[in-house]
Amino acid sequence: MTGSNKGRLYLVPAPLDFGCDSQAPLQDVMPMGTIQTASRLSHWICENAKSTRAYLKRVGEIQALAQAVQQQHIQELPREVHKKGDHGGGFDAKPLLKAALEGHDIGLVSEAGMPAIADPGSSVVRAAHDLGLQVVPLVGPMSLMLALAASGLNGQNFAFVGYLPQDGGERSQRIRELESLALKTGQTQIFIETPYRNTALLQALLQTLQGNTRLALSCGLNLPTEWTHSATVGTWKRDKPAPPLALPTVFCMGR
Repeated sequence: MTGSNKGRLYLVPAPLDFGCDSQAPLQDVMPMGTIQTASRLSHWICENAKSTRAYLKRVGEIQALAQAVQQQHIQELPREVHKKGDHGGGFDAKPLLKAALEGHDIGLVSEAGMPAIADPGSSVVRAAHDLGLQVVPLVGPMSLMLALAASGLNGQNFAFVGYLPQDGGERSQRIRELESLALKTGQTQIFIETPYRNTALLQALLQTLQGNTRLALSCGLNLPTEWTHSATVGTWKRDKPAPPLALPTVFCMGR
Protein backbone atom coordinates (compact mmCIF):
# COMPACT_ATOMS: atom_id res chain seq x y z
CA MET A 1 0.00 0.00 0.00
CA THR A 2 1.25 3.48 -0.80
CA GLY A 3 2.00 5.46 2.35
CA SER A 4 0.36 8.88 2.55
CA ASN A 5 3.62 10.47 3.64
CA LYS A 6 5.48 9.30 0.57
CA GLY A 7 5.95 11.29 -2.61
CA ARG A 8 4.75 10.13 -6.00
CA LEU A 9 6.67 9.28 -9.15
CA TYR A 10 5.33 11.22 -12.13
CA LEU A 11 6.13 9.96 -15.63
CA VAL A 12 6.51 13.24 -17.48
CA PRO A 13 6.46 13.15 -21.30
CA ALA A 14 8.79 15.47 -23.19
CA PRO A 15 8.24 17.01 -26.64
CA LEU A 16 9.49 15.04 -29.63
CA ASP A 17 11.76 17.81 -30.96
CA PHE A 18 14.88 16.87 -28.98
CA GLY A 19 17.94 17.50 -31.16
CA CYS A 20 15.89 19.10 -33.93
CA ASP A 21 16.57 22.56 -35.40
CA SER A 22 12.94 23.66 -35.09
CA GLN A 23 10.61 23.38 -32.12
CA ALA A 24 6.85 23.65 -31.89
CA PRO A 25 5.47 25.82 -29.06
CA LEU A 26 5.36 23.60 -25.99
CA GLN A 27 1.70 24.33 -25.33
CA ASP A 28 0.85 23.06 -28.83
CA VAL A 29 2.18 19.55 -28.12
CA MET A 30 1.79 19.17 -24.34
CA PRO A 31 -1.45 19.35 -22.34
CA MET A 32 -1.62 22.23 -19.90
CA GLY A 33 -2.21 19.81 -17.04
CA THR A 34 1.11 18.09 -17.75
CA ILE A 35 2.92 21.43 -17.99
CA GLN A 36 1.43 22.54 -14.67
CA THR A 37 2.44 19.31 -12.94
CA ALA A 38 5.97 19.54 -14.31
CA SER A 39 6.24 23.15 -13.15
CA ARG A 40 5.60 22.27 -9.52
CA LEU A 41 8.12 19.42 -9.34
CA SER A 42 11.62 20.13 -8.06
CA HIS A 43 13.10 16.60 -8.00
CA TRP A 44 13.88 14.79 -11.25
CA ILE A 45 15.38 11.56 -12.59
CA CYS A 46 16.47 11.85 -16.21
CA GLU A 47 18.71 10.73 -19.05
CA ASN A 48 20.59 14.01 -19.32
CA ALA A 49 20.59 16.92 -16.88
CA LYS A 50 21.36 19.51 -19.55
CA SER A 51 18.42 18.57 -21.76
CA THR A 52 16.16 18.34 -18.69
CA ARG A 53 17.09 21.89 -17.69
CA ALA A 54 16.34 23.05 -21.23
CA TYR A 55 12.94 21.37 -21.03
CA LEU A 56 12.20 22.95 -17.65
CA LYS A 57 13.14 26.34 -19.03
CA ARG A 58 10.46 25.88 -21.72
CA VAL A 59 7.97 24.81 -19.05
CA GLY A 60 8.84 27.88 -16.97
CA GLU A 61 8.09 30.19 -19.89
CA ILE A 62 4.47 29.01 -19.70
CA GLN A 63 4.00 28.20 -16.02
CA ALA A 64 6.20 29.55 -13.22
CA LEU A 65 8.49 26.88 -11.77
CA ALA A 66 8.36 26.00 -8.07
CA GLN A 67 12.15 26.38 -8.04
CA ALA A 68 14.54 28.08 -10.44
CA VAL A 69 16.03 25.74 -13.02
CA GLN A 70 19.49 25.80 -11.46
CA GLN A 71 18.01 24.94 -8.04
CA GLN A 72 16.19 21.85 -9.26
CA HIS A 73 17.35 18.51 -7.84
CA ILE A 74 18.26 16.52 -10.95
CA GLN A 75 19.70 13.00 -10.95
CA GLU A 76 20.90 11.28 -14.11
CA LEU A 77 20.48 7.61 -14.83
CA PRO A 78 23.87 5.89 -15.24
CA ARG A 79 25.24 5.98 -18.77
CA GLU A 80 25.01 2.21 -19.22
CA VAL A 81 21.31 2.36 -18.38
CA HIS A 82 20.28 5.04 -20.83
CA LYS A 83 22.55 3.71 -23.58
CA LYS A 84 21.87 -0.01 -23.26
CA GLY A 85 18.45 -0.08 -21.62
CA ASP A 86 17.38 -0.90 -18.10
CA HIS A 87 14.72 -3.55 -18.68
CA GLY A 88 17.00 -6.45 -17.74
CA GLY A 89 16.63 -5.90 -14.02
CA GLY A 90 20.34 -5.56 -13.25
CA PHE A 91 20.21 -1.91 -12.14
CA ASP A 92 18.92 -0.97 -8.68
CA ALA A 93 17.13 2.36 -9.03
CA LYS A 94 15.84 2.52 -5.46
CA PRO A 95 18.56 4.97 -4.26
CA LEU A 96 17.37 7.46 -6.89
CA LEU A 97 13.96 7.53 -5.18
CA LYS A 98 15.19 8.53 -1.72
CA ALA A 99 13.54 11.95 -1.99
CA ALA A 100 10.14 10.33 -2.62
CA LEU A 101 10.50 8.28 0.57
CA GLU A 102 11.05 11.62 2.32
CA GLY A 103 7.80 13.01 0.97
CA HIS A 104 8.90 14.76 -2.27
CA ASP A 105 7.20 14.12 -5.59
CA ILE A 106 9.68 13.13 -8.32
CA GLY A 107 9.43 13.51 -12.08
CA LEU A 108 10.91 10.91 -14.43
CA VAL A 109 11.71 12.34 -17.85
CA SER A 110 13.53 11.13 -20.96
CA GLU A 111 14.83 13.23 -23.82
CA ALA A 112 11.72 12.79 -25.98
CA GLY A 113 8.31 11.20 -25.60
CA MET A 114 7.22 9.03 -22.68
CA PRO A 115 9.90 7.71 -20.32
CA ALA A 116 10.11 3.90 -20.11
CA ILE A 117 8.53 3.49 -23.58
CA ALA A 118 11.30 3.05 -26.18
CA ASP A 119 13.38 5.03 -23.66
CA PRO A 120 15.01 4.27 -20.31
CA GLY A 121 13.10 4.47 -17.07
CA SER A 122 11.47 1.09 -16.50
CA SER A 123 13.92 0.31 -13.68
CA VAL A 124 12.85 3.49 -11.88
CA VAL A 125 9.16 2.68 -12.32
CA ARG A 126 9.70 -0.88 -11.09
CA ALA A 127 11.65 0.38 -8.06
CA ALA A 128 8.88 2.86 -7.26
CA HIS A 129 6.32 0.07 -7.17
CA ASP A 130 8.60 -2.05 -4.98
CA LEU A 131 8.94 0.88 -2.56
CA GLY A 132 5.19 1.40 -2.37
CA LEU A 133 5.21 4.70 -4.26
CA GLN A 134 2.29 5.82 -6.40
CA VAL A 135 3.24 5.96 -10.10
CA VAL A 136 1.39 8.59 -12.11
CA PRO A 137 1.78 8.62 -15.94
CA LEU A 138 1.03 12.03 -17.45
CA VAL A 139 -0.46 12.72 -20.87
CA GLY A 140 1.87 13.78 -23.67
CA PRO A 141 3.31 12.86 -27.07
CA MET A 142 4.38 9.29 -27.85
CA SER A 143 5.96 8.93 -31.27
CA LEU A 144 5.30 5.19 -31.57
CA MET A 145 1.56 5.51 -31.07
CA LEU A 146 1.28 8.64 -33.23
CA ALA A 147 3.11 6.87 -36.05
CA LEU A 148 1.00 3.72 -35.71
CA ALA A 149 -2.23 5.71 -35.77
CA ALA A 150 -1.10 7.55 -38.90
CA SER A 151 0.13 4.44 -40.71
CA GLY A 152 -3.15 2.78 -41.69
CA LEU A 153 -1.69 -0.49 -40.41
CA ASN A 154 -3.15 -2.84 -37.81
CA GLY A 155 -3.56 -0.96 -34.54
CA GLN A 156 -5.15 -3.94 -32.76
CA ASN A 157 -2.05 -6.14 -32.92
CA PHE A 158 1.39 -4.56 -33.04
CA ALA A 159 4.89 -4.87 -31.61
CA PHE A 160 7.73 -2.44 -31.07
CA VAL A 161 10.99 -4.21 -31.90
CA GLY A 162 13.46 -1.40 -31.22
CA TYR A 163 16.50 -1.05 -33.47
CA LEU A 164 17.37 -3.43 -36.30
CA PRO A 165 20.94 -4.76 -36.68
CA GLN A 166 23.52 -2.42 -38.20
CA ASP A 167 25.26 -5.14 -40.20
CA GLY A 168 23.75 -5.27 -43.70
CA GLY A 169 23.30 -9.03 -43.86
CA GLU A 170 21.92 -9.33 -40.35
CA ARG A 171 19.60 -6.39 -40.95
CA SER A 172 18.16 -7.93 -44.13
CA GLN A 173 17.61 -11.23 -42.34
CA ARG A 174 15.82 -9.46 -39.51
CA ILE A 175 13.65 -7.54 -41.96
CA ARG A 176 12.60 -10.82 -43.62
CA GLU A 177 11.77 -12.33 -40.23
CA LEU A 178 9.63 -9.37 -39.23
CA GLU A 179 7.90 -9.30 -42.60
CA SER A 180 7.08 -12.99 -42.38
CA LEU A 181 5.59 -12.46 -38.92
CA ALA A 182 3.61 -9.43 -40.06
CA LEU A 183 2.19 -11.12 -43.15
CA LYS A 184 1.36 -14.33 -41.29
CA THR A 185 -0.27 -12.83 -38.20
CA GLY A 186 -1.26 -9.31 -39.25
CA GLN A 187 0.87 -7.89 -36.46
CA THR A 188 2.27 -4.45 -37.32
CA GLN A 189 6.02 -4.20 -36.71
CA ILE A 190 7.31 -0.84 -35.40
CA PHE A 191 11.00 0.08 -35.26
CA ILE A 192 13.29 3.08 -35.11
CA GLU A 193 16.82 4.09 -36.02
CA THR A 194 19.15 6.97 -35.28
CA PRO A 195 18.64 9.74 -37.86
CA TYR A 196 22.05 9.33 -39.52
CA ARG A 197 21.22 5.69 -40.32
CA ASN A 198 17.64 6.26 -41.47
CA THR A 199 18.58 6.42 -45.17
CA ALA A 200 20.43 3.09 -45.04
CA LEU A 201 17.51 1.46 -43.25
CA LEU A 202 14.95 2.73 -45.76
CA GLN A 203 17.08 1.48 -48.65
CA ALA A 204 17.38 -1.93 -46.99
CA LEU A 205 13.62 -2.10 -46.47
CA LEU A 206 12.86 -1.24 -50.09
CA GLN A 207 15.39 -3.79 -51.33
CA THR A 208 14.28 -6.59 -49.00
CA LEU A 209 10.52 -6.35 -48.50
CA GLN A 210 7.96 -7.83 -50.90
CA GLY A 211 6.17 -5.42 -53.20
CA ASN A 212 2.75 -5.89 -51.56
CA THR A 213 4.01 -5.29 -48.01
CA ARG A 214 2.93 -1.91 -46.62
CA LEU A 215 5.59 0.42 -45.27
CA ALA A 216 4.83 3.64 -43.36
CA LEU A 217 7.27 6.31 -42.22
CA SER A 218 6.57 9.18 -39.84
CA CYS A 219 9.33 11.79 -39.64
CA GLY A 220 9.56 14.75 -37.28
CA LEU A 221 6.29 14.09 -35.49
CA ASN A 222 4.86 17.20 -33.79
CA LEU A 223 7.25 19.46 -35.73
CA PRO A 224 6.14 22.07 -38.28
CA THR A 225 7.88 19.89 -40.90
CA GLU A 226 6.10 16.69 -39.83
CA TRP A 227 5.88 14.12 -42.67
CA THR A 228 4.02 10.80 -42.87
CA HIS A 229 3.68 8.48 -45.86
CA SER A 230 2.16 4.99 -46.06
CA ALA A 231 2.12 2.80 -49.17
CA THR A 232 3.03 -0.63 -50.45
CA VAL A 233 6.72 -1.18 -51.12
CA GLY A 234 5.96 -1.41 -54.82
CA THR A 235 4.35 2.03 -54.71
CA TRP A 236 7.29 3.43 -52.73
CA LYS A 237 9.64 2.23 -55.47
CA ARG A 238 7.45 3.64 -58.21
CA ASP A 239 6.73 7.06 -56.72
CA LYS A 240 10.08 7.59 -54.95
CA PRO A 241 8.85 9.92 -52.19
CA ALA A 242 11.54 11.90 -50.39
CA PRO A 243 11.05 11.66 -46.61
CA PRO A 244 13.06 14.09 -44.41
CA LEU A 245 15.17 11.31 -42.94
CA ALA A 246 17.44 13.67 -41.02
CA LEU A 247 14.54 14.00 -38.56
CA PRO A 248 13.63 11.37 -35.93
CA THR A 249 11.67 8.71 -37.81
CA VAL A 250 9.37 5.84 -36.83
CA PHE A 251 9.05 2.94 -39.28
CA CYS A 252 5.91 0.77 -39.40
CA MET A 253 5.57 -2.33 -41.56
CA GLY A 254 2.80 -4.85 -42.11
CA ARG A 255 -0.09 -5.81 -44.35
